Amino acid sequence: MSRNLYREAGVDLDKANELVSRIKPMVRSTFTGGVITDIGGFGGLFSVNCRDLVQPVLVSSTDGVGTKLKVAFWADRHNTVGIDLVAMCVNDIVVQGARPLFFLDYLAMGRVDLDRVEQIISGIVAGCREAGCSLIGGETAEMPDLYRENEYDMAGFAVGLVDNSDIIDGSTIHVGDEIIGIASSGLHSNGYSLVRRIVFDKLKLEPDSLLTECNRTVAEELLEPTRIYVEPVLKVTRQFRVVGMAHITGGGFYDNIPRILPKTCQALIRKGSWHLPPIFRFLQERGEISEDEMYRVFNNGIGYVLVVEPGKSDEIIGFLNAMEYGAYRLGEIIPREEGAPPVLFQ
Repeated sequence: MSRNLYREAGVDLDKANELVSRIKPMVRSTFTGGVITDIGGFGGLFSVNCRDLVQPVLVSSTDGVGTKLKVAFWADRHNTVGIDLVAMCVNDIVVQGARPLFFLDYLAMGRVDLDRVEQIISGIVAGCREAGCSLIGGETAEMPDLYRENEYDMAGFAVGLVDNSDIIDGSTIHVGDEIIGIASSGLHSNGYSLVRRIVFDKLKLEPDSLLTECNRTVAEELLEPTRIYVEPVLKVTRQFRVVGMAHITGGGFYDNIPRILPKTCQALIRKGSWHLPPIFRFLQERGEISEDEMYRVFNNGIGYVLVVEPGKSDEIIGFLNAMEYGAYRLGEIIPREEGAPPVLFQ
């Protein structure tokens, strides 16, 4: 029998084929009526139904999970980071009022471990099902010598659809509008380089160490997946007029809310107007982080922001609470003086 030199070099094509057969049933569980091709083709085909749209517009986004993956490696738990991957992409496109249609993933590692990859894909599948989009393709790349043992990186790609007349871009935000925040599930997928410095390097905690403030282990708290906001947000936008939305991701309040504000508007956020999950207080105290940096690095318990017409926030908050999404009146839009910052905390 001839030697398999490619396998000896670190790439096992037979294992790659076995992986496809393993994940096919999971991936198919995400398929909606628009999916035309099965997994394993050169490209994923998706038929877009535009019958109810006057001027359909595609909205796309790509993102990764960042150094939260380091926590997954450290704890050897890989079944939730795929949810993070989907969330980071679909939360960005629903900001503009788009409904996610399909998702693709890219996963790269030094050596394919079938069980580990299956765990990762199971998270991606769970995220796609929650977001109502189809996982129509992906790539798992085995690249020896490029990644450390048992480490990997991943990227996601989402495409959604919205009618041009229904795009929400913040352009109609005006003084007097009210700001609503929807609760995050925790840290989501941002600030983990700082989190790891505090938890790993300074405090020397282990994955199963108990965070008494959170009543959870370190691994449970730090690997809590990013909340997916697609369902509640699309339901709100169907029932109420929303003039602007922001996904509170990398850059926190300071960098994300300004992305939708007209230059004449300032977002006044009232401190203490929402519940602050204990993980943020823990990190601020143990890491000796300033309040200003906390608002810039982390979501501080608010993962998504909506700007709505005056007098509508109470009704929308009640609507979200009925769907078991914690929501809060954070503040309002006020005039922005020349030279003033776009976000003001009071």
